[in-house]
Amino acid sequence: MTSKTTAITPMGSHLRLLGMALLWGASWPAGRILALNMSPLAASGLRFVLAVSLLLPWLYWSGGLPAIKKWSLKTWLGMLAAGATGVFGYAAFFLSGLQHLPASKAALVITLNPVVTLLLAVWLFKERINKVIALGMAVAACGAVVVISHGKPLELLNGTVGMGEMLILGCVACWVCYTLIGRAMLAGVDALAATTVTAIFGAILLLIASWVVEGPQGLASAFHADHQAWVAMIFMGYGSTAIAYAWYFSGVKALGAGAASGYITLVPVIGVILSALLLGEAVDGSMLLGGALAIAGTAVMNWGRRQQG
Repeated sequence: MTSKTTAITPMGSHLRLLGMALLWGASWPAGRILALNMSPLAASGLRFVLAVSLLLPWLYWSGGLPAIKKWSLKTWLGMLAAGATGVFGYAAFFLSGLQHLPASKAALVITLNPVVTLLLAVWLFKERINKVIALGMAVAACGAVVVISHGKPLELLNGTVGMGEMLILGCVACWVCYTLIGRAMLAGVDALAATTVTAIFGAILLLIASWVVEGPQGLASAFHADHQAWVAMIFMGYGSTAIAYAWYFSGVKALGAGAASGYITLVPVIGVILSALLLGEAVDGSMLLGGALAIAGTAVMNWGRRQQG
């Protein structure tokens, strides 16, 4: 494919990944504002409509549209599956969970993403791990359990997980599926094209689901929301969706998944800090302990990947 974009330097890739971490971290307090002011499916659908309104011209300008015509049926099916999981499923669980859970806590639960993804990659793709990676996975998982259980892990055996935690765990499941689908079915596909097409599929599914589940009042509630909610919507549509996703995939392509995953470690930290600063959310002892364990475990996993690579 002939692209009109210029090459990005390694420093530029690192800066983009740092920007991605800031945008994704800020999406948690922004999402909490949306969840408390709009119907979740309608808000999610409109978020991705806004994202597509930026991504499509961006894809056209970069010269990526002609390559889409050459995609195989397998690639199109992969795009549909990725849109259904990484956009539709993730976005629906994301805002629904934030109706019940503070943004700071939800951001820490998401630290399970790399642990579950790697466990399934080992099982499905026979990916190798070393002792350092295994240690990091165990520490990160323990941290997430502490956060989910409010510092009382044994109570999870009694099924005392709240609705908010369950919905955010749905985000984890959807993101893991999205990542594994991308690895299995979307190899060699341009990152910006993949982001654009999956966003289109996801937006369509979200708006259909909103009409079926929430009815016409779902979209009506969104259009009648206050100024603060729409600022959050615009930020999430353009910033934490269109730009952040594209920067993430660009970083993976330029520096590798290991380097990109290192920046993802920063996302929950930024999410907790910004949720406390912008929304005044309290951070209790279980969140501090669990968050520290989860973030440390993720960092150890990344260190183990560098040793192995």
